[in-house]
Amino acid sequence: MEIWINPACSKCRSALTLLDAEGADYTVRRYLEDVPTEDEIRAVLDRLGLEPWDITRTQEAAAKELGLKDWARDADTRGRWITALAEHPGLIQRPIITADDGTALVARTDEAVRDALSR
Repeated sequence: MEIWINPACSKCRSALTLLDAEGADYTVRRYLEDVPTEDEIRAVLDRLGLEPWDITRTQEAAAKELGLKDWARDADTRGRWITALAEHPGLIQRPIITADDGTALVARTDEAVRDALSR
């Protein structure tokens, strides 16, 4: 299991606390420092069953500068969204847990973290 985190994020810290309390075996990826490639983002999206706009933090300054709210959300622009996430990793929703069963989820709640642990 791997968890993508931003250490400054309270939801990430909460997820780590719960994983530790449950004795989970996991690795931490500080994705702002160890930026995921476009291929890694595509793979996580496949595991999540989501599209890039579903995991984009559209209220961030970088999102506003890029004008993401005005971008189409369709197959033709999917690659553009993925490129934006790779170039501006702070736009990626967090934390993301890649579970041992090959799935992934955005673990913003304790319930989601427990769900990842059960997979």
